[in-house]
Amino acid sequence: MLNIVLVEPEIPQNTGNIARTCAVTDSALHLIRPLGFSTSDKHLKRAGLDYWHKLDISYYDSLAEFFKQNKGGRFFYATTKAPKSYHEMNYQADDYFLFGKETAGLPETLLKDNLEYCIRIPMKDSLRSLNLANSVSIIIYEALRQNNFNNLNKKGRFKKEI
Repeated sequence: MLNIVLVEPEIPQNTGNIARTCAVTDSALHLIRPLGFSTSDKHLKRAGLDYWHKLDISYYDSLAEFFKQNKGGRFFYATTKAPKSYHEMNYQADDYFLFGKETAGLPETLLKDNLEYCIRIPMKDSLRSLNLANSVSIIIYEALRQNNFNNLNKKGRFKKEI
């Protein structure tokens, strides 16, 4: 199971959309407080629709608590400051992908201490960044592709034969 880690997310709709992505990809969601919203927020629930009961979700009071409870994991840090693109890395089925809050990203000290595991999504230099939910989707689907979309339905079907 892949792991999406949101460090101090601020926008409920982004977290709701990411929760939905986690549910459909069988990925775990880890939320690190403080959150910029209540988990009962109507915008959060609406974005996640009826997927909340299908989520594997964990909450932590700090980044230190998260790392303490997930010792031994392989961690990747999504940032516009990374020297490597997300597609240049090889991912394993139980990796963790950390994303920072919408207004500030991940702490620079964390990034500098883990530079070899920092990844970025290529984009135009003059623009700041992609939406958080879009960034999570891009990276998680690359990790899933590299792991042959394990446990996911790869073929659709019509209700009636054509």
